[in-house]
Amino acid sequence: MALLDGLNMSPTVVALTLLITYPLFTILYNLYFHPLARIPGPWTWSCSRLPFINALIKGTIVHDFEKLHRKYGPILRIAPNEVTFAKAEAWGDIFQLRQDHQPFLKDPIWWATQPGQPQSLISAISPEKHAHIRKLLVPGFTPRALKAQEPFIQRYVNLLVERLREQVNEAKDGAAEIDIGPWFNFTTFDIFGDLGFGESFDCLQHSRFHPWVALLFNSVKAASFVISARYYPTINWLLNKCIPPSLKKMQRDHFQQIADKVERRLNWELERPDIMSNVIKEKANGEMSLPIGEINTTFMVLTTAGSETTATVLSGTLNYLVANPEKLAILVEEVRRFGSLEEMTLEAIQDLPYLNSVLNEGLRLCPPIPWVLPRVVPAGGDTVCGVPLPGGTPVSIQAYTMYRDPAYFHASTSFHPERWLPAAKSDPKSPFFHDNRQAVQPFSVGPRNCLGQNLAWAEMRLILGKLLWTFDVEAVKGKELKWEDLRTFLLVEKKPIDIRLRLRDGI
Repeated sequence: MALLDGLNMSPTVVALTLLITYPLFTILYNLYFHPLARIPGPWTWSCSRLPFINALIKGTIVHDFEKLHRKYGPILRIAPNEVTFAKAEAWGDIFQLRQDHQPFLKDPIWWATQPGQPQSLISAISPEKHAHIRKLLVPGFTPRALKAQEPFIQRYVNLLVERLREQVNEAKDGAAEIDIGPWFNFTTFDIFGDLGFGESFDCLQHSRFHPWVALLFNSVKAASFVISARYYPTINWLLNKCIPPSLKKMQRDHFQQIADKVERRLNWELERPDIMSNVIKEKANGEMSLPIGEINTTFMVLTTAGSETTATVLSGTLNYLVANPEKLAILVEEVRRFGSLEEMTLEAIQDLPYLNSVLNEGLRLCPPIPWVLPRVVPAGGDTVCGVPLPGGTPVSIQAYTMYRDPAYFHASTSFHPERWLPAAKSDPKSPFFHDNRQAVQPFSVGPRNCLGQNLAWAEMRLILGKLLWTFDVEAVKGKELKWEDLRTFLLVEKKPIDIRLRLRDGI
């Protein structure tokens, strides 16, 4: 106080002075003295987290990142303490286990469970916990398991075709105009419901979303606000205190619906080759290795991760196909070499070269997770793409940006399934010969790669194959969708994908 008296400054003036100068000092430190100050990036993003949060809440974050990468390069500072990469080498550096390196753990701001909820396969930050949960589920996702599950998958894909056929038959001129996106979601959610819980969500049966699924889609934007608040603990605390009881009850009811499905499946004595079967074997032997809460939470997140992502790729791929009729015609010719829908088994279609190329190109241009959420540099620091980074730095991969990088792909923003054909990989004269296909890792890499990728590939091949075998498909003029215009709120916010369906001649 003697010092304040000597300066003739009251405590109020000091407080106001600190209130004004502290942010300025913080900005100066972030721009010039922070350990990441040498990493390229716009000064507005480098000095404050606010531009990042603004883009996240608006849903423009993926496209903003792409513009910034094009300006500043493949290594980009996107916040005072965070760096993102649009380089293929980052896959191995961040996600693979490297000898003499500590693992990059998931960033708890993004991955930690909500207060009071058990951990899940997706949210488990500890590698040991994740490996424990994954070990229990792996038997339900192997190629052998998929072969036994094929009748369930075929049932719902055939029901999709039947429902769409009804739409066409009801149309006055034999051509139905349909928003195909929801139909893909109906199918993938029904398939996972049956394989996960022994009961479908009945979306296809009733041609509408189950209330549980509808609530999921309605809450996606809210998740961006929840994540944004976590960067500011005081705001996060206030937000949690301000959640109305009715909303908390809705969240509990949403979770309880899955918990009830899990309980019914665990108590169902019928033996069937589904995803839950190994959990049931443990229960029967009295050796449940996971608490029931963790099983419930895991199956809740798997229901979304195993359904919405596949539907997104199918939606984007078909949208590109109808916008490129010459590519569509090649695929139609390939799948219609089958004499009937019954001939289209998973084994029969898994090696169709153009179908696989089309889907690979769809995965490149329409990644279901356009931005691979952050991991954290381990204590003591490490390097990513040759860049030394201090411990605790969140790092991520910009898949959307990298997959459209002209340095990696010829005609990088155009739909060219031919780039994935064997000839393009082996013929030096091909314009796609030098494409960096290994940069595309839609199912991630390392010990946390996508557990359900075999199921996803099976669904994508069968749904697209049977759809194009049965129907002639074309775009609706004046209603074309540009995929690049879609916003991202953790998941891609899909808009109507209007197509015109007509039964092919002769069926």
